[in-house]
Amino acid sequence: MKAIQDEYPDDFAWCYGCGHLNNAGHHFRTGWKEEQTITIYSPKPEHLALPGFVYGGLLASLIDCHGTGSAALALHRKNGHEPGEGAEPPRFVTASLNVNFLKPTPHGVALKAIGTVQEIHPKKFKVETEVFANDTLCARGEVVAVVMPSTFLKNE
Repeated sequence: MKAIQDEYPDDFAWCYGCGHLNNAGHHFRTGWKEEQTITIYSPKPEHLALPGFVYGGLLASLIDCHGTGSAALALHRKNGHEPGEGAEPPRFVTASLNVNFLKPTPHGVALKAIGTVQEIHPKKFKVETEVFANDTLCARGEVVAVVMPSTFLKNE
């Protein structure tokens, strides 16, 4: 899968959730699955809440980064580009995050986040995400993501 995070320039690739340059991070990768977005992630042994179950904070992190990555995919496509074409994608930050935990999430299986993107402003997108373990819907979340301001990385 061609992931939007693989296209982020080095200055923007340090996120603990999705930054490919953060050696300690999760390295979430988000791509298209038809008109929805998808991230697949296998929790590590240290991502336990208690034996046999995934820590809820990992699910929140997955929904957060899946949301901003999905927004980047949507605006990149709207601008006429797809991951892998060499065009630098827009980078988003989270304006709000809402997570509802629906079922205990079993550890030891890959998690699948599926997102639906809705544009609500030229620089703001809402992404609704469902997280599945096998066929069980474990969490549902919503991210409002905004285009990162150009001054975000400047130390002023």
